[in-house]
Amino acid sequence: MQDRIVITGMGTINPLGLNVKEAWGNLIAGISGVGLITQFDSHAAALQVHIAAEVKGFKPENFMDAKEARRRDRFEQLAVAAAREAIAQSGLQVTEANAGRIGVIISSAIGGLNSLQEAVLTNHTEGPRRVSPFLIPMLMSNGGAGMTAIEFGIKGPCFSVASACASGSDGIGTALMMLRIGMIDAALAGAAESTITSTGVAAFDRVGAMSRSNDDYSMTPQPFDKNRDGLVMGEGAAVLVLERESDAKTRGAIIFAELAGYGATADAYHVTAPHAYGEGGASAIRMALSSAQANFDEVGYINAHGTGTLLNDQSETRAIKAAFGDRAYKIPISSTKSMTGHMMGATGALEAIFCVQALREGILPPTIHYQTPDPECDLDYIPNKAREVNTSLVISNAFGFGGHNAVLALRKYS
Repeated sequence: MQDRIVITGMGTINPLGLNVKEAWGNLIAGISGVGLITQFDSHAAALQVHIAAEVKGFKPENFMDAKEARRRDRFEQLAVAAAREAIAQSGLQVTEANAGRIGVIISSAIGGLNSLQEAVLTNHTEGPRRVSPFLIPMLMSNGGAGMTAIEFGIKGPCFSVASACASGSDGIGTALMMLRIGMIDAALAGAAESTITSTGVAAFDRVGAMSRSNDDYSMTPQPFDKNRDGLVMGEGAAVLVLERESDAKTRGAIIFAELAGYGATADAYHVTAPHAYGEGGASAIRMALSSAQANFDEVGYINAHGTGTLLNDQSETRAIKAAFGDRAYKIPISSTKSMTGHMMGATGALEAIFCVQALREGILPPTIHYQTPDPECDLDYIPNKAREVNTSLVISNAFGFGGHNAVLALRKYS
């Protein structure tokens, strides 16, 4: 019998909190992380979007050496901070004997956009000699993984997966496969993203994906609601410690859940629009459940991609129906992006943590801001209030630009 892959540590920095406990408490309470942008002057930048789900109160020097923090992009700082919590919770000791058998797969869809934008402006106004010599390690998308490996002395496989908004889930799925084949004995897997810059916000707004509810942002984003008007950009990081069950038991670790399955497909349809009928998403769901050796009727909750855009929410609803048939109407579904905003490549990793917490505590997070049903989105989206439901198997959907679809299946551990 194949050794199960289990989760023994979790860490996060996100718009709802600076650790797992704080973020989960705010999530279950239905608290929104959306507010006016404070990281730059969005009005001076002549943007039409002035809201985001920012991380609040984050001081990188509380999580790493202050000098090193200044040489890291914000997404790298967030990655190291989340990894620190995950390692501490797991009790995993990195030693000379095991360092080469631990992997770091901390992904990012975009990398150091803050540092890149600043460097472009500096080069334009002050010349190339004023560009930071640390720019390359600050902007590279593998920086979160590399900085984490350096921080903790981890010498096994270390890289970042880039698959747009599916990056975090694909990175976790990659770690699952590496553990199953025996390439590594443990992994730090997750993602980090920080794109709340004038360039990042302008770019996503030009695609037509962003909510512009600036005057009253108390009801945005609205995933699956008929009146949804787009996503709200978020930022943050989330990291899991993954191990084989036998190794975790040997060292006496607390096991929080099983990472049971992973599925990944491509729509091969359009660079930004999802397939209208969610064919790729449905295939990824089927693949994840097959990987988990699970039946479709075991699934008791779906953490949806649920961005709050017109096309995504319709397509995802159709994907769930295509995968589950009539049973789709009986499965509770929620979009936690209604509270965290869309953390781009990092969101799938955070939502995996939320799935673990749902399994452990028997509470399903709500989709807040849900008011008006959409005939095209007619499933059970757990509107506005958390729901007590004990379930043994959940899935998490992550779909991204480029037609990427990644689905994780997580099982209650017993």
